[in-house]
Amino acid sequence: MALYQDLGRNLQKDLLAKWYGDLALANERKEPVAYLFVSGNVEELLQAYGFHLVYPEINALQCGIKKAAGGFIQKAEEAGYSSDVCGYVKNDVGIALAGGKWPLGNLPKPDLLVCTYAGCTTYMKWFEALAQHFECPLFVLDVPFVRDEDVPAADIAYVVTQLRELSVLCQAVTGRTLSEERLRELVRLSAEAEDLWVRVLEMAKRRPSPLDGFFEAVFFMAPINVLRGTPECVAYYEGVLREMEERVSLGIGPIPEEKFRVVLEGPPPWPHFRAFWDLFKRWGVTCVASTYPRVGGIWDWGMRHDPERPWESIATHAMNGYTNWNLARRQAMMRRFVAEYHADALVLHSVKSCRAFSMGMADTRELFLREDRLPALFIESDLADPRYFSEAQLRTRVDAFFEALEHRRSARV
Repeated sequence: MALYQDLGRNLQKDLLAKWYGDLALANERKEPVAYLFVSGNVEELLQAYGFHLVYPEINALQCGIKKAAGGFIQKAEEAGYSSDVCGYVKNDVGIALAGGKWPLGNLPKPDLLVCTYAGCTTYMKWFEALAQHFECPLFVLDVPFVRDEDVPAADIAYVVTQLRELSVLCQAVTGRTLSEERLRELVRLSAEAEDLWVRVLEMAKRRPSPLDGFFEAVFFMAPINVLRGTPECVAYYEGVLREMEERVSLGIGPIPEEKFRVVLEGPPPWPHFRAFWDLFKRWGVTCVASTYPRVGGIWDWGMRHDPERPWESIATHAMNGYTNWNLARRQAMMRRFVAEYHADALVLHSVKSCRAFSMGMADTRELFLREDRLPALFIESDLADPRYFSEAQLRTRVDAFFEALEHRRSARV
């Protein structure tokens, strides 16, 4: 497993550490900084103007993993934020109230906030609060909701018009002129990384799977969301793909023996990530596919950035984050995953403070039980707030579910 360990060090120490290190110095160097969201982001356009990019959701999950989210959330609640407000929002507001000091150093103040409205109304209120706190420009990109198989050309044109307006604002903030050639190169590199990332994800169709499509994929997905458009991102996924191929050749996977294959809907509980994974490992469960790694973009549905159509493909990508799809399309994605990845069950992890993900989960469980006769487990915690995770209760639910699944399998034999 040496290559996998090398990749882990490379991601943590070389890629993300360099990214955060550059961010910490951006204000001091008087280099432009933009905040934006992961879902359907338009980072290629902002990179073309030389912006350093900050993703508050990524910061929040980092705080969760490092057991620091609780303090920032408490700070935001002391400032008046309700316990029902998204944990990511409160984590981010808490960091801002702490002057940008957090476990990985210092976060720079933004020169521009770009809110891509992609299925979550909380995004707008979140960035309105940050705009007031930092006293900087806020650009809201109005992204149409995706209801049909094909995105209407009029919707793409509508978003492109706004991207042109954003480009004018970027020029005013940075004093730089856009290079169309540079934009096309960024888009080309994004498409190359997206091709590789899809190949990595689809390795989980093998039996046994060399990859856990949730518990490992949520870490492997980091560069495609924050470093897309860079040669380093392409090189990273070339390495991950080599590791998956090596795992196949050696007959190894994320767990010693794969007994159950599941599709998982919902985000991870970051403050208790290891404990959550252990609940499934002990039953020999591999998550072969999940919806969360598609929150930034749904590339295995054919979505690609296109250097021949940079503006249109950025606009199309902006609309095709998972939370910007309606419930029927999300259910169709899960159904396709179950079939193509040969899953034995569906696991739905509802998180208290993210309505964009948790919307309709109980109905989805009933749909799969009734129409597909597929075992479906519904469990609850939170993606950022450590107070809403009860390991004992979750273990009881998970154990009962897989014990019944194991009994059912034995009875068929």
